[in-house]
Amino acid sequence: MRISTSTVYDSGVATMQQQTQRMMQTQQQLSTGLSILTPADNPVAAAQALQVTQAQAINTQYSANMGTAGDGLALEDTTLGSIANLLQNVQTIAVSAGDPTLGQSDRATLAKEVLGNYQNLLGLANTTDGSGQYLFSGFRGGVRPFSESAPGTVVYNGDQGQRLIQIGASQQVAVSDAGSEVFQRIPTGNGSFATQAAVGNSGSGVIDGGTVLDPAKWNAAGNGKDYSIKFSVSGGSTTYDIVDNTTGKSMLTGNAAAATGPYPDTYTSGSSINLSQAGPPAFDLGAQVSISGTPSNGDSFTVKTANQDVFTTLNSLATLLQTASGAALTNGLAAAQLNLTNALQNVTAVRASTGVRQNELTAAQSAGSNLSLQYSQTLSRLQDVDYAKAASELSQEQLNLQAAQKTFAKVAGLSLFNYL
Repeated sequence: MRISTSTVYDSGVATMQQQTQRMMQTQQQLSTGLSILTPADNPVAAAQALQVTQAQAINTQYSANMGTAGDGLALEDTTLGSIANLLQNVQTIAVSAGDPTLGQSDRATLAKEVLGNYQNLLGLANTTDGSGQYLFSGFRGGVRPFSESAPGTVVYNGDQGQRLIQIGASQQVAVSDAGSEVFQRIPTGNGSFATQAAVGNSGSGVIDGGTVLDPAKWNAAGNGKDYSIKFSVSGGSTTYDIVDNTTGKSMLTGNAAAATGPYPDTYTSGSSINLSQAGPPAFDLGAQVSISGTPSNGDSFTVKTANQDVFTTLNSLATLLQTASGAALTNGLAAAQLNLTNALQNVTAVRASTGVRQNELTAAQSAGSNLSLQYSQTLSRLQDVDYAKAASELSQEQLNLQAAQKTFAKVAGLSLFNYL
């Protein structure tokens, strides 16, 4: 069979091109550090590497989200710490105000200090993060959460939600809290009910914070949790009645409460008044209070479950220091101390919740770092070049190319004219 000169040339050139292409591919693998330059190099490994790369990109975004969440939680924790310090300062003022040696001008000075703390608290409640979102406005991050509708009256403008950030495929973390939960929904008094002297009391009667003896009975469905203890002074004897303010009936007689005394039970200063009776009629609210001093005829005290926002607590304390004296001041300061304690406990509880979320975030960040390392190792196994093997192949390919070039030169030089 005869082979044409052009066929010889084409075959030689094709062989050299193939060797050159292999050598260039190996050189590119060495320069990029990748064994897979195109999916055709290893279709299965290329598909696996694409999946791992996508998973790694998602994990990287989760890591960025964790950073944002961590910044937000750290700021909230710092803010709540400042609020706790402020409330502790106000508690100290309330204790100082109970000093009987202080005059009205002294208490007025303390009232100004309380109002200063009130304004500081309002500013802390309206704290924003680095992106301008309010910490305590719920889902409505762009809305200023608290505003004064009147001096001493603060309105919440946010909602009840918590902004969440995705930090995992099935994991979210809250980076904000509703201001109503932090500053407004705070139980008054001992946490179950609050005791308070009526504004018009003229005697020296002072009521304590009260005690819940049986939470199940106090929280029973039929308990209206709103009662008055009314006093009557007649003929040298002081008597009292316990009135259900929801029904208007006397708890001690079961009848409509009498407007004036004498009332069914006799009062002894400092003794406990149980909100219960063997009967008839029998009732047991599972609580008791203690009243000391000498109530005047017509004086009354309330025992009632309610919530009070911390702004009202501070404003009421300032008003009390500016206007009250005697038993009214003592009763008011006792109530303020309980309300401040409840507010501080509530802020502390929210701060503890923030700490739990920070711990959750730390655990997620650790898991994310481990996952990122695993993805990197998997990608390295799938697509990183073996430098020793690639360098050896490059030397072999260079040798093959040189052999092909020399072979082509000798074959191309063959001609019958050389023998004529």
